[in-house]
Amino acid sequence: MKGIGDRILGLCLLVLAVAYGWEAQQWPEPFGGAEGVGPETFPTILAIVLVVGSLYLMVKPDPDAEWPIGKSALELVISMVVLVIYALLMEPLGFVIATTLAVGTLSWRMGAALRPSFVTGLASAVVVFVLFNYGLSLSLPTGLLGGF
Repeated sequence: MKGIGDRILGLCLLVLAVAYGWEAQQWPEPFGGAEGVGPETFPTILAIVLVVGSLYLMVKPDPDAEWPIGKSALELVISMVVLVIYALLMEPLGFVIATTLAVGTLSWRMGAALRPSFVTGLASAVVVFVLFNYGLSLSLPTGLLGGF
């Protein structure tokens, strides 16, 4: 049966999306009442996108899909490890430092030169931090940078 791997992946991602979306709705209402945009907005949007993507994988799987082997599989495992470490370091190091390290490492693993990878990581971390903290008033952890 062709496409079974995509359907299994789609089902797993669907379960993840529903759990993630459910958890996003459990945030307490902010002080002062409900707002149009709150801390649950961004995770809810991500959950919806993940639901749509997972349903697409289940309904229309790639008939020629092959699981990666060798170097490609190793790179995927390294990427997953980097993302898990990123999640674990977010609170103690803060968003900017953890994101710089994660994006820099992933960019470097994808073939970019070392210095530009981490410059890109720092630039994207600062832009997203400023956008969320000051543009959307959604606090991200500052960690070691304290009052940044």
